[in-house]
Amino acid sequence: MTVKATELRKGTVILQGDDLLLVTDFSHSTPGNWRAIIQVKVKSLKTGQTSQFRPSSSDTFETAYLEKRKAQYLYQEANGHYVLMDAETYDQYHLEQEMAAEKMAYIKVNDVVDVTFHETTPIDIELPSQVVLEVTEAEAAVKGNSATGVKKDAVLETGLRIKVPMHIGIGDKVKVKTDSGEFVGRA
Repeated sequence: MTVKATELRKGTVILQGDDLLLVTDFSHSTPGNWRAIIQVKVKSLKTGQTSQFRPSSSDTFETAYLEKRKAQYLYQEANGHYVLMDAETYDQYHLEQEMAAEKMAYIKVNDVVDVTFHETTPIDIELPSQVVLEVTEAEAAVKGNSATGVKKDAVLETGLRIKVPMHIGIGDKVKVKTDSGEFVGRA
């Protein structure tokens, strides 16, 4: 499906050559009696690089057809690729480490996540807003230090490092925001 440059919106995925570009920011302004100015920021879903361009209002773009499917995270291969299995067809998909490493820090083995596909290629993982993970490493709490709001480093079961309050110890389950990596509370 084709759309005009004025119809582009944040979150739209467009095809440019053989690359998929996610629109991360869009502004359309008409200063006085001048021509419209359109500014588009995009992120390549293949390389992860961001760029900007200014299309004319008459330019058209081909939008990509994307499909979301539930998939279960199975394991990480020795070469760094992540293996996920489709929940309905049991097909296995490989995600490159460069593409998914940040998001995979919030996913445990056997967790089910939404995977976005373009044709048969997985291109993105959609995380829930919060996840519950177990603390595997944490400094010991010092008596009397918990009243000051001091935070300490902790390592979670996926290897993610976050700051937690002093009263959190090894074996505690904590809620973590996936967009910022912040501690939310005990689970």
